[in-house]
Amino acid sequence: MIRIDAIEKRFGDLTVLRNITLKINKGEVVALIGSSGSGKSTLLRCLNVLVPPDAGRIEIGKTRMVFGESRLQLKPKELAQFRQQTGMVFQHFNLFPHMTVLQNVMEGSVTAKKMDKEKAKTLAMAQLEKVGMSIKANDYPSSLSGGQKQRIAIARALAMEPDVMLFDEATSALDPELVGEVLGVMKQLASEGMTMIVVTHEMAFAREVANRVVFMRDGVVVEDDPAKQVIDHPEDERTKAFLSHFHAGTH
Repeated sequence: MIRIDAIEKRFGDLTVLRNITLKINKGEVVALIGSSGSGKSTLLRCLNVLVPPDAGRIEIGKTRMVFGESRLQLKPKELAQFRQQTGMVFQHFNLFPHMTVLQNVMEGSVTAKKMDKEKAKTLAMAQLEKVGMSIKANDYPSSLSGGQKQRIAIARALAMEPDVMLFDEATSALDPELVGEVLGVMKQLASEGMTMIVVTHEMAFAREVANRVVFMRDGVVVEDDPAKQVIDHPEDERTKAFLSHFHAGTH
């Protein structure tokens, strides 16, 4: 489903990703863990080319993007098509404040996919139903809690009918009591077979829902194994040290 081959990313003199190679199968949920600055979020942003890698290649489904010095400039149309395969949910919800919830969820289908408005509305309502937010369709984002906004952001990403969902610390900006409702939606998506890559600090969620956990440090993959194995019995000392901060709460 997803192949990441030898991805490199530098910002000036700082190398943020070094030779990252991963393969993710259809329907797999992969949790990316690691401390701040380990390259997790940059890797996610490289996957939908919000941040173009400096070298390597990414395949999602049948589409391939090759990066490097010799590459031709990425054409906006190709880029847009590539991005449509990945739904991205950020830490901050990025909803349009002047649009209703329904308009927010419809927007991508209408503008990027040129979908008929009635069809886009039907699709948007179905996704709002899925995340338990159809009752708020005509409300504006300012009247909603953080957890509700994040569920709408998930519905908006799903309305683009992506092959893969990318979650970048989707719960870290939320009040603790609201985290569960967003994780509940993510858990439901996983159970329906959605391919997901999740950057998270929620270790109990990673252990329970992810098929694999990838631990990153200093821009490299240190460990990539079944979730329970990495979280319960990490092999690398660096993984052990990182997880020791969480272990009290994961069981």
